[in-house]
Amino acid sequence: MISITLPDGSVRQYDKGITAMQIALSISEGLARNVLAAEVNGEVWDASRPIDEDSSVKLLTWNDPKGKATYWHSSAHLLAEALEALYPGTKFGIGPAIETGFYYDVDFGDKTLSSDDFKQIEDKMIELAKAKNEYIRKPVSKADAIAYFTEKDDEYKLDLIKDLPDGAITFYTQGNFTDLCRGPHIPNTGFVKAAKLMSLAGAYWRGDESRKQLTRIYGVTFPKASELTEYLHLIEEAKKRDHRKLGKELELFAFSEKVGMGLPLWLPKGTALRERLQNFLQKAQVKSGYEQVMTPHIGHKNLYITSGHYEKYGADSFQPIKTPQEGEEFLLKPMNCPHHCEIYKTKPRSYKDLPVRLAEFGTVYRYEQSGELHGLTRVRGFTQDDAHLFCRPDQVKEEFKKVIDLVLYVFKALGFNNYTAQVSLRDPENKTKYIGSDENWALAETAIIESAAEKGLTTVVELGEAAFYGPKLDFMVKDAIGRKWQLGTIQVDYNLPERFELEYTGSDNQKHRPVMIHRAPFGSMERFIAVLIEHCAGNFPLWLSPEQFIILPISEKYEDYAKKLSDELKDSDICGLIDFRDEKIGRKIRDAEVKKIPYMLIVGEKEAAEGQVSVRKHGQGDLGSMSIEEFKQQIIKEITV
Repeated sequence: MISITLPDGSVRQYDKGITAMQIALSISEGLARNVLAAEVNGEVWDASRPIDEDSSVKLLTWNDPKGKATYWHSSAHLLAEALEALYPGTKFGIGPAIETGFYYDVDFGDKTLSSDDFKQIEDKMIELAKAKNEYIRKPVSKADAIAYFTEKDDEYKLDLIKDLPDGAITFYTQGNFTDLCRGPHIPNTGFVKAAKLMSLAGAYWRGDESRKQLTRIYGVTFPKASELTEYLHLIEEAKKRDHRKLGKELELFAFSEKVGMGLPLWLPKGTALRERLQNFLQKAQVKSGYEQVMTPHIGHKNLYITSGHYEKYGADSFQPIKTPQEGEEFLLKPMNCPHHCEIYKTKPRSYKDLPVRLAEFGTVYRYEQSGELHGLTRVRGFTQDDAHLFCRPDQVKEEFKKVIDLVLYVFKALGFNNYTAQVSLRDPENKTKYIGSDENWALAETAIIESAAEKGLTTVVELGEAAFYGPKLDFMVKDAIGRKWQLGTIQVDYNLPERFELEYTGSDNQKHRPVMIHRAPFGSMERFIAVLIEHCAGNFPLWLSPEQFIILPISEKYEDYAKKLSDELKDSDICGLIDFRDEKIGRKIRDAEVKKIPYMLIVGEKEAAEGQVSVRKHGQGDLGSMSIEEFKQQIIKEITV
């Protein structure tokens, strides 16, 4: 007999060799019908795989992220089976699950696939799914694996096999399709009730631009047809909210091939939006004891060698800038923290001086691959709302909790009310990815976990998601249509103070190392604004809106009155414009609605004579007439954050 510990802490006795599916059946048949896989001692297994020793077991369903990932990975195999049936001779690269479904990289030889082929492939997937074929796991030797894919003439699988150790190779077969895969998979294909292929893209094999470009097919599947319908509705809503589309329509930002890919140009309205966000946070930072600093856009290569950034990211970043002086090299700034360490060192520090809180809206540069660039969410030049706090070890938790308060203040002001705090720790199985001692990592991780608990945050723990120099608390925010974004991060760092030999004089008159806290409530201005645009569909809170009003004169006779009103509003720091076009008032109103301008002030003979304005609100319609003073007070009240 073996002992199985379930998530609720209960322990059950079973015969050795019990499977997760059998455990589910022993609890209830209803549960068993929904089990997709199981987490056994932290590792995801097939529900049919025998368990031979005492274990902790969590049964995974569609409602568990790891269960959903298993479902979508199995669906990638189903797609491959359909493609092989429809297009014999097709060769396959990799087919992983992703956050929104799955993809498979495929070599069709001389055939070119298009979206016109999607319906036939989807129908074939559902036909195969109805057969309810089991996903059967089979360990194979390296020699047998090579022999199988040599006979199949699939060079991509052979390329993958050459890196795998003998004794660690498994095949999975469902129906007539066999694939190289470590799994796990769902019990059978019958769990797939609805399938949709979403798009095609090119993908170089192994990400190497010198190798063949394969066809990447993106798809999604669901256990109910109604869930696919809901998902497609969500996709359509997301298209309407796409920040790239709205950014162009609202004249916020642009890109230019001459300037360079991934380098956004902020237009006047977008710049006004950015400045309001920046001023909002700077005001909060001043209240919290931060001091504003500025650092150059470049730094000597040795600065980033000291920090460790060059070793970790140098090969994949913008290459060094050589100067006329022999051997002298500079880098475009990839991070602000090394510069802030040097600011800290500009004068001796006492324990009474700490914490020192340095803040900067600092622009940094990272060379992202061209295929990874995406609007404002993935760029090569971006501005971080960065700050670094240097504190004594006994101050770490208190400072960390104050930063949590600041992040939550930002979220509340901008309507991000649905969030989870992710505790991102280092991967204990791969410590070579990180710098610093085990002792310092333990201290930093404990400080984050305890601070989050004391603030009552809902948290999840993710191993392997830490920064290379320290663990962090990442805020995962759900937007208005339920999509999850990582916004805001706080990191505890014992390592950079060591590398930069930062010191303060303690109460014992001895030298000590400060602890460094990195924080960015927005993360980056570019990405935050992209998420904000999509969250509010371009309908910004009034205090953020680049144009808070537009005055619509019924004819040119009332333009002087419109100018007088505009000047009066701008004197009260209320920003807007006048529509001087020779258009009918109905057209002016429609155009203002499309531009999502919060307030429309219509002025004609009656308004000019009575010193009033006729007010319309975007999305709500007519609010009636009021004096300009009444309107001013209403706006001032609404924009007070």
